[in-house]
Amino acid sequence: MEKIEEITRNNEGVVSLRTAFNMVNNLNTENEVNNTKKSEIKIFVIIDEYDHFANDLIAMGVDDVYKNMVRSNGIVRDFYETLKIGAETVVDRIFITGISPVMLDDLTSGFNIAENLTLNERYNNMLGFTKQEVEWLMDETGVNREFINVDMEWYYNGYLFSEYATDRIYNPSMMLYFFNRIIEEKKIPKKIIDDNLKIDYERLQRLTYNEENRATLLQIIKNEGIVSQIMSKFSINDLYNDKYFVSLLFYLGLLTIEKPMLANVQLRIPNYSIKTVFWEYIMELAQENAGFKINTEELERAIAALALEGKATPFIEYIVRNIFNRLSNQDLKDFDEKYIKIMLLNSLFQSNVYVPKSEQETETGYIDIHLMRSPQMPQVKYEWIFELKYFKASKKPSDADRQNAKNQLQNYSGSYLMKDRTDLKKAVILFVGKNKYEIFE
Repeated sequence: MEKIEEITRNNEGVVSLRTAFNMVNNLNTENEVNNTKKSEIKIFVIIDEYDHFANDLIAMGVDDVYKNMVRSNGIVRDFYETLKIGAETVVDRIFITGISPVMLDDLTSGFNIAENLTLNERYNNMLGFTKQEVEWLMDETGVNREFINVDMEWYYNGYLFSEYATDRIYNPSMMLYFFNRIIEEKKIPKKIIDDNLKIDYERLQRLTYNEENRATLLQIIKNEGIVSQIMSKFSINDLYNDKYFVSLLFYLGLLTIEKPMLANVQLRIPNYSIKTVFWEYIMELAQENAGFKINTEELERAIAALALEGKATPFIEYIVRNIFNRLSNQDLKDFDEKYIKIMLLNSLFQSNVYVPKSEQETETGYIDIHLMRSPQMPQVKYEWIFELKYFKASKKPSDADRQNAKNQLQNYSGSYLMKDRTDLKKAVILFVGKNKYEIFE
């Protein structure tokens, strides 16, 4: 309740809104008294983060507070109605920035003069940094390029806001964080991913308090994307519908456009940084459902065995015993090879020893998991590639299953990227049910 009061009764915010409301309303009234349609005084209204309070209230699940503020006679509704009336006389232009179009739709006739520009091809490059702008920014701020030892495009790029646009753009918040660390620390940053991304994780967790949204999100994480429409306007009441929920994830920056697909678009997770937000969500959800906590000290020892000794068994044993074996019945409904992969990826990412890549493409196929040594961990002796297979407890793997998995792994290790590497270890891991496994290194 305290958080709700902070959002809805913040003195500075309410005073600012009321002051703006009174100013425009007084000018409207003055014109009515003078019986004039046009005013000599013109106002250019700029509103930043217009939906900040709305996103917080929606994420907290307090829909009733939100609806009261945008309903007829609510202060927010009254303010935007006044702007609309003022557009006929004293208000010349209005420019509003925000995350989602939910509030624009919920205001309905109170402010039906707004146009959502997010999906307009013309403005795609406005919403982030192009590659050329990133280069300029490094030169302008004096970022030492010798301290950039990561693939910035893979970590921070990938956003496309119009299916007709051609330039994928970098997330400005991520880029500024990375460059600021280099400038401040004058060395390779220890943390490549900004901890502030956890805010998106918390928002994601609150948005999936219902079963339908959780199922949709799990599908997205497993497939690293989804085919859907992007809706330009929708109400808070629509968020239980798949296409509107997916659209909200797009506006939040958790999904982006991959390519057109008939009347829909193929959406995907934009970059590695956002993937880690999704991985953390799955792990936290599993721990919450099953009531267990990760033993980080034991996990670190198991990952050290991977990195320094070239042994995979301690890590897999830890995962099976401490995570898979404790999964709840709710989690087991979705348990499959992709779900296993997400659990492994998150556990490996948390250690900062490896940068785990999923479905890395080679000329011989797609590697299930490639563990690349972190740029901050040159002392890591071994990288790994894993081929994963999952069998339900009622169906044990056959010799043919084992051999097929070994053949796939052999093909990957013979690819251009992996061939003749003395620091590369390989393992086939066959999971049976939730508590049995076989490893072939």
